Amino acid sequence: MTGAIAALEDFDAVFREHFAPVHRFIARRVGKALAEDLAAEVFVTAFRRRAAYQPERGSLRSWLYGIAANVVRGHWRDEQQLFELEARVARDSPRTPAAAQFADAADERVIAATLAPRIAGALAALNRDHREVLLLHAGAGLSHEEIAAALGIAQGTARSRLSRARAALRAQLGEFDFEQWTFKEQDHA
Repeated sequence: MTGAIAALEDFDAVFREHFAPVHRFIARRVGKALAEDLAAEVFVTAFRRRAAYQPERGSLRSWLYGIAANVVRGHWRDEQQLFELEARVARDSPRTPAAAQFADAADERVIAATLAPRIAGALAALNRDHREVLLLHAGAGLSHEEIAAALGIAQGTARSRLSRARAALRAQLGEFDFEQWTFKEQDHA
């Protein structure tokens, strides 16, 4: 076997080490109901294409996330429709209490549920390339270098797309504080 394939000889160990994080990444993108099947598809694809893995082009982790991104991209239309539906529901629903009213609540899930449609709408407004880079960075914790390797793009392109995605989210969400999961109060003087 060649050096590139030797890194994948113990595919069982690769699966055990990487399945959970790849599954979490996919679950954040498409939900838990589809994540198991899509994560399994990632590893079937990786096993089938193990001879194509080239360690000099990127880490095993970034190669697997690249496959995961491609698998999820195959379901992108469904994801896009879901984001658009959530945004429409939020727009058409009676206004829910502001997140600030829930600040003292013990259950953070209430806040997240209140804000999710607005965040989903902002994500839906991003173009696919920007959303993909943002979700690989925020959802999978990949570095710029790993994102570049996963998507087969230049590191500068990964940095640029991530910067543009963040700027677009700031424009869409205004004063949203991702640390507190609230919108900062704006002075209307």
